Amino acid sequence: MTRHFLRDDDLTPAEQKAVLELGLTLRADRFARRPLEGPRAVAFITDKPTLRTQVSFATGIAELGGFPLLVDGNLARIGVRESIADTTRVLDRQVSAIVWRTFGQERIDEMAAVSRVPVVNALTDQFHPCQILADLLTVAQHRGIEALPGTTFAYVGDAANNMGSSYLLGGATAGLHVRVAGPEGFLPDAAVVARARDIAGETGGSVTVTTSAKEAVAGADVVATDTWVSMGDEAEAEERAKPFRDFQLNAELLASAADGALVLHCLPAYRGREITADVIDGPQSVVWDEAENRLHAQKALLAWLLEQS
Repeated sequence: MTRHFLRDDDLTPAEQKAVLELGLTLRADRFARRPLEGPRAVAFITDKPTLRTQVSFATGIAELGGFPLLVDGNLARIGVRESIADTTRVLDRQVSAIVWRTFGQERIDEMAAVSRVPVVNALTDQFHPCQILADLLTVAQHRGIEALPGTTFAYVGDAANNMGSSYLLGGATAGLHVRVAGPEGFLPDAAVVARARDIAGETGGSVTVTTSAKEAVAGADVVATDTWVSMGDEAEAEERAKPFRDFQLNAELLASAADGALVLHCLPAYRGREITADVIDGPQSVVWDEAENRLHAQKALLAWLLEQS
C-alpha cells in the first residue's frame, strides 16, 4: 500500500517518532541513507512562492541519491490545463515520489487518491506538516527526543492558518501539551481541534485554544509564532495587523514562558510585527536550526515513505 503524507495525523505517534529519530540520524550524518540512488527522480511542484521548501527538498533529494525534478506549477497549471488525476498518472510512471506545494487541501488529496507513489504535502492552505516535523526535530535536537511527550508548546498569532492546524495535529501526535492562541476570528477549525484532542487523549498530550497570548505562553517550554499575513493576504497587511497587536512575540511575552524556553518561527519573519528583533535574534531563538531541520526532517520522511510503499 502506498503511503502518503498529506496532513500531520497521517503518521501514528510511533511512526512520527521513527521519522524524527531518522531525522536526528541524518542530521548527524547527512549521507547515512541513500534510498534514491540511481538517481531516482522526485517531482517537486510549487504553485506558491518558496525558498526554504524548495531548497530543503531539492538538497535533500540529491543527498538521498536522487534527482530533484523541479516543476513550476504556474507553467504546468495543474487542474486547469490538465486535470490533477491525469497529471498524476503521467508523473507516477516516471518519478519515485511527488512533493507538492499548493493551495487547497483538496488538490493534494485528489492527487494522492490516484498516485501509485508517495505524495507529500509541502504546504497547503490548510496544513503545513513538513514544517511541524522540522519544528519537532528542532525541539528533539535541543532537549532530546524522549523529552517531547509532556513538553508544553505555545503558538501565538494567526491560529486559523495552516501552522495553527498543523501544530495542533502534529503536536498532539508527539504527546505535547499544545496551546494555540489567536484573536477572535482567527482561531483554528473546530474539526481540527476535535481531532487533535482525540489524538492527545491517546498520547497523553493536551490541547488548549485561547484568545489570550499570555495564557498560552505562561510556563511554556517552546514558544512559536508565524507571520500574521499569509500568502495571498498581502493586500490586507495593515488591516490584518490590528487584531494581532497583543500577540506579538516580544521580550515581555517571552518572559512569562519557562526559563530558557525555545523560540521558533517558520519564516519568513517580519521583525517588529509578529516577532521583535531582540527575540528572533536572541539567545533563546533556534530559528536557524529550525530552518536547517526542514532538510533533515524531509529526508527522513521521504526515506521512511519509500520504505513503506
